[in-house]
Amino acid sequence: MLDAQDTAPDFTLPRDGGETLRLSDLRGSAVVLFFYPRDDTSGCTKESIGFSEALQDFAEAGAQVVGISKDSVASHDKFVAKHGLKTIMVSDETGTTCEDYGVWKEKKMYGKIFMGIERTTVLIDAQGQIARIWRKVKVPGHVDDVLAAVRAL
Repeated sequence: MLDAQDTAPDFTLPRDGGETLRLSDLRGSAVVLFFYPRDDTSGCTKESIGFSEALQDFAEAGAQVVGISKDSVASHDKFVAKHGLKTIMVSDETGTTCEDYGVWKEKKMYGKIFMGIERTTVLIDAQGQIARIWRKVKVPGHVDDVLAAVRAL
């Protein structure tokens, strides 16, 4: 399980718009990774819109924002277009990055047990070290909490 002060695991993943993103290429600025279960579901949509609406504030505070789920790039492209999202959205279809960050968990809903992404946000400092991790994120107020932490770096 990752904790604050650990080096953030690097990854190279396909992103919306058909490009590729390598985490290590973002060194020199803080990075907010928000892991979410699925494109176009209620909580995930609210969270993604919240980060998109605050993207300029994050940029002014020196941070880039990246959303990660196991959805395909095609799904991300539709999600981005439908909701006018501005954050980078990367696809971890194999689940390797989700496992590296410890967000692929056993979940329970309506009495069913299944594996899925636990909504988690990871703040990485400009040197590539994890500054803070929010696990089991509740969407209301979360973007503001993360922005405050970025500003405090």
